[in-house]
Amino acid sequence: MARGRRQACLAAAGAERACAGRRAEAGGGGRGWGRAPHGRWRRRATMTDYSEEQRNELEALESIYPDSFTVLSEKPTTFTITVTSEAGENDETVQTTLKFTYREKYPDETPLYEIVSQENLDDNDVMDIIKLLEQQAEENLGMVMIFTLVSAVQEKLNEIVDQIKTRREEEKKQKEREAEEEEKQRFHGTPVTIENFLNWKAKFDAELLEIKRKKMKEEEQAGKNKLSGKQLFEMDHNLDTSDIQFLEEAGNSVEVDESLFQEMDDLELEDEEDDPDYNPVNLDSD
Repeated sequence: MARGRRQACLAAAGAERACAGRRAEAGGGGRGWGRAPHGRWRRRATMTDYSEEQRNELEALESIYPDSFTVLSEKPTTFTITVTSEAGENDETVQTTLKFTYREKYPDETPLYEIVSQENLDDNDVMDIIKLLEQQAEENLGMVMIFTLVSAVQEKLNEIVDQIKTRREEEKKQKEREAEEEEKQRFHGTPVTIENFLNWKAKFDAELLEIKRKKMKEEEQAGKNKLSGKQLFEMDHNLDTSDIQFLEEAGNSVEVDESLFQEMDDLELEDEEDDPDYNPVNLDSD
């Protein structure tokens, strides 16, 4: 801030000295000077006068911007000034380097200007700065204007830093709102309406039907692969004697649980011989 006040004071003092010098040269007869339609003093000067005013401005600029002012050439006079914004959030800054070239009749002609480098600026910001320089140059035609142009760019960069901060704060708030909404959905779920219930039921019924179809297909396939008892005996003849072989191998060690037959006398069994329809010859009559 102290440096900014110093720059402003130097520029103001320089402008006052320039105006006083012009009026002194003009004297009563106004030699070499005339009032422009917009009210500013305009010069009707020689090339020497232009060169002297340009030289005086260069000396002032070098004093105001000792760390960022660089002369590139003297014919034509070309120099750069690097402009950096005030530090924003997390000490982030934006920066641009402006290149100026005096025209032969500057300041009665606008200087040539361009942006030769920039940091943390997007294309729209660069275009806005170019438009700002054009506007300020036209408004200050007839007076030395480099300090005015640079000051305008400085203010613009500070605005951009503030916009970046505001944009990031909005993005942060938006993410917080989305997170809150997601948390609400997790606990409260989606409200049930007739429309979304019918949609869910149709989908559920379709999935259930597909599961049943797969199960039926699997059971059908398993039934085809299952062999009957006859098919098993035809494929493995050892099954014909398997029971006999089991008894032979067991020998006398086969244990019988006699308790299973202790209450046989209590059972009411019908004597087949008492059955009038009993025919021992035709066992399949039943």
